[in-house]
Amino acid sequence: MPAALPSAFALPSRLSAKAAPALIAEDEAHFAAIDETLEDTISDLSSRLESERRAPGRSGQGALERDLEIRRLSARLRTVRRFGIDLCLGKAVPADGSPPVYIGRLGLADATGRRLLVDWRSPAAEPFFGATHAEPMGLVSRRRYRWSGRRVSDYWDEAFSVEGLREHAALDEHSAFLASLGGSRSSRMRDVLGTIQADQDAIIRAGSRGALVVDGGPGTGKTVVALHRAAYLLYSDPQIDERRGGVLVIGPHAPYLDYVADVLPSLGEEGVRTCTLRDLVPEGATAGTEPEPEVARVKSSARLVAAVDRAVALYEEPPSEGMTVVTSWDEVWLAPADWARAFAAPEPGTAHNEAREAIREELTEILLEKHDAEVPAEQLRREVRHDRELMGAVNRAWPLLDPAEVVGDLWEVPAYLRLCAPWLTPEEAGLLRRRAPQAWTESDLPLLDAARRRLGDAGSERRRRREEAAVARRRERMADVVDDLRAADDSDLQIMGMLGGADLSTALVEDVVRGEVHRDPLGGPFAHIVVDEAQELTDSEWQMVLARCPSRSLTVVGDRAQARRGFRESWQERLARVGVGKARAASLLLNYRTPEEVMAAAEPVIRAVLPDANVPASVRSGGVPVERYPAADRDAILMAWLDEHDEGTACVIGDPAFAGADRIRSLSAVEAKGLEFDLVVLAATSPSGDDVTDAVDRYVAMTRATRRLVILE
Repeated sequence: MPAALPSAFALPSRLSAKAAPALIAEDEAHFAAIDETLEDTISDLSSRLESERRAPGRSGQGALERDLEIRRLSARLRTVRRFGIDLCLGKAVPADGSPPVYIGRLGLADATGRRLLVDWRSPAAEPFFGATHAEPMGLVSRRRYRWSGRRVSDYWDEAFSVEGLREHAALDEHSAFLASLGGSRSSRMRDVLGTIQADQDAIIRAGSRGALVVDGGPGTGKTVVALHRAAYLLYSDPQIDERRGGVLVIGPHAPYLDYVADVLPSLGEEGVRTCTLRDLVPEGATAGTEPEPEVARVKSSARLVAAVDRAVALYEEPPSEGMTVVTSWDEVWLAPADWARAFAAPEPGTAHNEAREAIREELTEILLEKHDAEVPAEQLRREVRHDRELMGAVNRAWPLLDPAEVVGDLWEVPAYLRLCAPWLTPEEAGLLRRRAPQAWTESDLPLLDAARRRLGDAGSERRRRREEAAVARRRERMADVVDDLRAADDSDLQIMGMLGGADLSTALVEDVVRGEVHRDPLGGPFAHIVVDEAQELTDSEWQMVLARCPSRSLTVVGDRAQARRGFRESWQERLARVGVGKARAASLLLNYRTPEEVMAAAEPVIRAVLPDANVPASVRSGGVPVERYPAADRDAILMAWLDEHDEGTACVIGDPAFAGADRIRSLSAVEAKGLEFDLVVLAATSPSGDDVTDAVDRYVAMTRATRRLVILE
């Protein structure tokens, strides 16, 4: 007789009532079935992954499909190995008497096809997250599990009917949920999928069409909602898969990206790209902060970003004079009208540097037409490329351009700026003048991004020529091989004769020589973009985002009360101004993170400058009042906290002199946005001169605390 499996439950003695067999026997049996099936699943996934990796190489779309399948199988295998039976989040008990539905991070079925876990993103799982006492969505009860070391350390039941109350004698609706909210924080965002609330779930499952604004104050779970929404859309919406560009998540700063790095992989989605606005252009890595607020204001205009197009267009004027082109066959006159025709050849939207090939091809066509005798096109094409006088004329009228030089010239050459941005006042133009034109700041990044997109890749011509030469050499070699095979074929069917077909000969060469891939992984287009802390984006920065999302399918996450530069418009007004129409808005009103004692101290700070701020109501009390100490006590407070707490994180906000320590970060209020800590020590800072900015920074800093807030004076 096989040995009994160890219990999946490891409830502490204080929860012994919950360990009654009548309450957990059904779960024990179901978890055993999940455990057994997981072994088969891991074996099956490993086998399929190995087969895909050993499969013969493919080309074109086939190669893309194979790559995506390998990534999908790899991600699922990692998730299954990572979680085991704790893939299960909870169960929903239908009111119609049908069997319970167990909800998981992934869907899972046994060998007979019996559904053991329903993927949390599927429609069948929606009642588990969305049911409330007012709208039970066909459920009699719901159970959520709390896992520790792959065993259930607690669970809590919610009944939606009298029958549910009878079934669950160990009810304590929110004990585990509230305990999880008050638990210690780490350097990574906690796994909260099992505790997603109904108001959050409704936003996660909203459709992808257009822009959805997720508006909410501190601690309402905006980031949680946004990241889970990204995973949901990738699962449920065929328009948002990787083949159509996938999802990009843009966060406010590098500490934020580190903090949320584990969320999407824990949901089985590893193909989502994350970045900050700085990451979208190479210059962002070293760009400084704009020291002059007025300069930042002028550069924040979307209209100034559009001036980059005018700046490049000044380098796209066809020669106004004709010229004689000498070829091996004749002397040909290129008139100004011929130049105009050649310069009009690139398709609309073609990047400036990449358009030169189309111009050269059109010049070749014009020269072919002008010759009286028949001329070999390929030979003439080579002569055109090597005609120094002709190519010199092209280079002068349509030169290769560098994005940094184009933007730098705007700040260095007043006449150039006046031509490209004639609406600027003399005072505004003077503000933009710079002695070191390429000493980039954050305010320059949208213009550099626009220039890079408008100009394209300066090396594309050289790569194209190398690829064409390689393909030509390959075809010559393949032709010799085919001739040898046909000559040696003495079979009755003359099978090798088919190799002479043009289509098959081409197929033997096709995709063997592939051009180098130089695609910018953050260049887009993306099917959907999530923008967190979106209240901080300027109009020009929005252009960076929208250039990568032509569908305008966006999740816009933010809080108007946390905008350092102020935010007087509605979200719809702001987005309409930057080019996003018909934005929907959903508000989150409950603060799950910040204790009410901290919110009571933080609310007056923001109300003083923004009376209509969306200040959320806290769902819990921390039992610890906000404390105030002299600044000299900072180190003693931190050391005492470390001595008392073996786990958790703390942060000193607003004190650059503090270098940080083990489990203690040192951040500015800006760097702390989107993060949370068990203990926050808020240093006394000097006023910046802007009341709104100072109040927002203090409000943000105070509301990072999940347990204790200490204010230094």
